[in-house]
Amino acid sequence: MSLPITEIASIKEKVIQLAKKVGDNIEAELKNFTKESIEYKGINDMVSYVDKEAEKEIVKELKILLPGAGFIAEEGTGKEAVDGYNWVIDPLDGTTNFVHGIPIFSVSIALMHKKEILLGVVYDPNRKECFHASKNGGAYLNSTKIQTSKEQKIKNSLIVTGFPYATLENIQPYLKCLEEIMRKTHGIRRLGSAALDLAYVASGRFEAFYETHLNPWDVAAGALIVQEADGMVSDFKCESNYIFGKEIVASCSENVHEAILKIIHDSFLPSK
Repeated sequence: MSLPITEIASIKEKVIQLAKKVGDNIEAELKNFTKESIEYKGINDMVSYVDKEAEKEIVKELKILLPGAGFIAEEGTGKEAVDGYNWVIDPLDGTTNFVHGIPIFSVSIALMHKKEILLGVVYDPNRKECFHASKNGGAYLNSTKIQTSKEQKIKNSLIVTGFPYATLENIQPYLKCLEEIMRKTHGIRRLGSAALDLAYVASGRFEAFYETHLNPWDVAAGALIVQEADGMVSDFKCESNYIFGKEIVASCSENVHEAILKIIHDSFLPSK
């Protein structure tokens, strides 16, 4: 049985406060951070004590907030996922930006019940912007309700994406996709935080976001925020496997969504 709406709203407010506390601590740590503190999980896949300590703090608080829930967390803190409620956590989305001193990173926390996302919070400590949503409760930036752009034409759209970094086997299709989007839109941006990319689609700053090789903690919170802001979210097949399927497209309208999917399809699938 799912939590009642009133309880989800109460939990979300507490998650917002937690994300703000942890995010502001991360921002403060940036002043003293040195690259000697970097660890590597894989090629170009970095982690630091900041990520790890932030996740420990988040998990500790969430265990109290919802006892018995599982965790799907980037750094593996907390017990494993369970068949029921699970917190999906990225304590520092944009680690590469953080370790290079670039102030574009975020804290992302979502709560799922089985395959349904119930709430999502994405906090940007550098701009003090908290994007949040609960299922059927609308999407907000701080206390202001937000909606996606009303744009219907791909040619008038600004797109955001992420570049592959840990694996480069699809680099040529990816470059082809970039070229087509550059030719057919107002332009393309790469911020380095998928959670913020999705939040920016939800708030109308971008018309669409797409990326591959993503994990559940990169997209769970942001995907719900886009949907609650009247946007569309799917995988590359226009189906619903975007949380665990490692690929996502989020957009402001059906027309823009279809146009992005066509470019992706033409770029990544070989011609017959």
